[in-house]
Amino acid sequence: MPRKVTLALIWIGFSFYAFVFAPPQQPDTFALIADLATGNWGEINPLIIALFNIMGVLPAVYACMLLFDGRGQKFPAAPFVALSFGVGIFALLPYFVLRQPNPKWNGERSWLLKILDSRACGIILTLSAIFLLVLGFTQGDWSDFVRQWQTSRFIHVMSLDFCLLCVFFPLAVKDDLARRRIESNKIFWAISLTPLLGTLAYLCLRPSLSGNDNSAIGSQAIEQS
Repeated sequence: MPRKVTLALIWIGFSFYAFVFAPPQQPDTFALIADLATGNWGEINPLIIALFNIMGVLPAVYACMLLFDGRGQKFPAAPFVALSFGVGIFALLPYFVLRQPNPKWNGERSWLLKILDSRACGIILTLSAIFLLVLGFTQGDWSDFVRQWQTSRFIHVMSLDFCLLCVFFPLAVKDDLARRRIESNKIFWAISLTPLLGTLAYLCLRPSLSGNDNSAIGSQAIEQS
């Protein structure tokens, strides 16, 4: 219960901050979002391009774990995960408040779950994230980004959203480890202390839910990485 209260307070506090204390909305915000979404990137700071696109990768990473909550929840994860592609942590924190620990997997995998459960999906997400991180850090104009972070609500809140999405990965990882019968605290803490790259590495190495016989192999593979 204390964790649920804490998460609820974080959600309320961040929402209040985003709409009350964050920098004001700029008149060109919707035009910027339209250009980012349609690939019209000619005049946009590559760091902002990278940040905007990685905000599509991170919800997909959450989907690879939360959509396996299955029938064990009163509220299905799918609507919250779908909304997170548009509003990020604003959609996921309410789900974390409502969900119950669910370390077991029951039921058949749909075609979507088979894709999300595959190592190929983890590898694609990892390569996409690394590409965007390299693009942002090497090609981005940091002084321009700081200026926009200080003056634009969209850039300001999106940056904080990115940080919170990375910080809360362990909430999704813990049950996913249990479902795959990986009982190593070292693996959990390795992922938790490197929340983005650690979680991506885990998606590339975790055993499939299609059979429990692979769990020990998967645990050994993660520990050796």
